[in-house]
Amino acid sequence: MTDELASRIAALMPRAQADLAELVAIPSVADPRQYPPEKCRQAAEWVAAAFTEAGLRDVHLEETPDGSHAVIGHRPPPPGAPTVLLYSHYDVQPPLDDAAWESPPFRLTERDGRWYGRGAADCKGNIVMHLTALRALGESVPVGLKLVVEGSEEQGTGGLEQYLPPHAGELHADALLICDTGNAAVGVPTATTSLRGVANVVVTVRALKGDMHSGMFGGAAPDALAALVRMLDSLRDADGGTRIDGLDCDGTWSGAGYDEDAFRTDAGVLDGVRLTGSGTVADRLWARPAVTVLGIDCPPVVGSAAAVPATARARVSLRVPPGTDAGAAQDALIGHLEAAAPWGVQVEVVREGAGSPFRAGTGGPAYAALGKAMQEVYGRPMSFLGQGGSIPLCNVLAATYPDAEIILMGVEEPRCLIHAPNESVDPDEIAHMAHVEALFLRHFAGSARR
Repeated sequence: MTDELASRIAALMPRAQADLAELVAIPSVADPRQYPPEKCRQAAEWVAAAFTEAGLRDVHLEETPDGSHAVIGHRPPPPGAPTVLLYSHYDVQPPLDDAAWESPPFRLTERDGRWYGRGAADCKGNIVMHLTALRALGESVPVGLKLVVEGSEEQGTGGLEQYLPPHAGELHADALLICDTGNAAVGVPTATTSLRGVANVVVTVRALKGDMHSGMFGGAAPDALAALVRMLDSLRDADGGTRIDGLDCDGTWSGAGYDEDAFRTDAGVLDGVRLTGSGTVADRLWARPAVTVLGIDCPPVVGSAAAVPATARARVSLRVPPGTDAGAAQDALIGHLEAAAPWGVQVEVVREGAGSPFRAGTGGPAYAALGKAMQEVYGRPMSFLGQGGSIPLCNVLAATYPDAEIILMGVEEPRCLIHAPNESVDPDEIAHMAHVEALFLRHFAGSARR
């Protein structure tokens, strides 16, 4: 059976490439300030038509509270069989700097054995993975299916998260395949079991009524920018690791590791530059809080005046590991910044959104079926990986369907450079993960029959 599926998937890969080329060509950036919203609808309609052709029923577009459209569909289960939810998203990040792309961002281009284009991996490659798995199974899909492909995941406006609770019955399933992550590396079968949450703030420092001449007043007049720099620097220790009063910043990761040399390459760390923090790379990425200064408002170098800055402002992001409450982490960040303010400067901290971390339970029949499928396809055991990013939908799903198993997997791996110029996908990962998905559906049907 495995060889039969592998042969079918190999024969389907030219179609997978053609499908991905059509999808990538649609600039479905869910930000009407930059791209026309009809492009997102065009992508949604493409997805609906493709899954209808692949055997799902009543595939249609549902408007969610943020104005985006989710593609919803289903396929009823055979008698006694469980139901699996298939998730992905069709919206993409903007291409950023067009000049940094080696080929046009919205034209799928094959180069060095990879397929390049915005969304080729995140997350249109995962849509094509779903389609390839279903086409390989044909009419012999052994489980019921629910489908949801959302249209505003990258914007983080929460349309699907708001839509889901009042429509819980529509998308209820025994196992949820959240296909918006991927393997630790090409050829390394991996399930993501941990996601960091996020807690952001904007901190403003005021020291003077207005900017003052640095020659006449500098030396005694308090410098708001210097005060802000001290406050931000206090969030890290001498090694660059995050240190925030009231937060545990020394957690350890028990899953698959992340080789330091591989991380340096994946992150584009320059020669001679040391990594920040202590412990293993996996500890720092997936088990500990991580603070990042996302931006600073202050006088620019070009055009700056000889003046002591009266005010300065920064946007600070804190990634929160599982086991830490995002709201409590945000409170700790605010308290730390306020306590670190020097010279009695005035400090105002405004909260931005906070999202909770997520940890999956891995002891049920769905994970057993996935591990068996990955072993068969890749010839090695499944690894468990953490993700530094946040997927707020996972917590909504966990709260809405507490008895369902949630699996995060997909075609994205570090070389994909998701969200960056020259995003790409390895076509072998699409083929292998489609094979994994098809086998998973078979194994789960046998292990979870009621």
